Amino acid sequence: MATFNTKDGTEIFYKDWGPKDAQPIFFHHGWPLSSDDWDNQMLYFLGKGFRVVSHDRRGHGRSTQTDTGNDMDTYVADVIELTDKLDLKNAVHIGHSTGGGEACRYAARAKAGRVAKVVLAGAVPPIMVKSDKNPGGSPMEVFDGYRNALAANRAQLYLDIASGPFYGFNRPGAKVIQGTIQNWWRQGMMGGAKAQYDCIKVFSETDFTEDLKAISVPTFVIHGDDDQVVPIADAALLAIKLLKKGELKVYRGYPHGMLTVHADVLNPDILAFIKA
Repeated sequence: MATFNTKDGTEIFYKDWGPKDAQPIFFHHGWPLSSDDWDNQMLYFLGKGFRVVSHDRRGHGRSTQTDTGNDMDTYVADVIELTDKLDLKNAVHIGHSTGGGEACRYAARAKAGRVAKVVLAGAVPPIMVKSDKNPGGSPMEVFDGYRNALAANRAQLYLDIASGPFYGFNRPGAKVIQGTIQNWWRQGMMGGAKAQYDCIKVFSETDFTEDLKAISVPTFVIHGDDDQVVPIADAALLAIKLLKKGELKVYRGYPHGMLTVHADVLNPDILAFIKA
């Protein structure tokens, strides 16, 4: 099992598969999941000759269940330490949901030559929470509801999210995949409750506006128009306006967890973007 210790002593679990001289792809997972959420993509791109890397964010998965440092700047500092340790250059950074915010901030701050391209999938930037400056955002009550439910019964909350809005399994006629629900629940329950509670504030209130403006490499923004978790109107449709070299693709009817339930469509699209 590959792990490394950050400067503050947090143990971070990571996967690093494939030829070390191949172009790297670094995958950033969403809340409250782990690097396992990228199994499909990591195997797919490994088969295409890439070096594939992903980590369990601090407090998530097999990494230390931290009670401090659960903020976006620290998350990104951890990624910087890991990419330095592995000496990843000319890498493609792909982030989903909260991981999209992490990938965005990393790309904005990375050393020259570290990042070749970025993919933001169902990602939270620019900012989720509703405010005077972001009137189309989700009300704070939504995120307070997550916090209250997590504190009351985290196991039930995670079952409800995976069974319902995350994959669109609550839509009429949806094909419900029990293994996918159980795998989501398994990943969520591996992490620490305190870190995951704190991360709700991180993914909802972190403002990535300046990060988006600072990204200088080609960026592929992909989003489902039936995303019930990160609504497209106040995410991808705003983010694309802030990017210097952004490309937007909207997937009709696709849910937040589209990378899992529609991997057969999305993986080739991402590959085409990387090779373009």
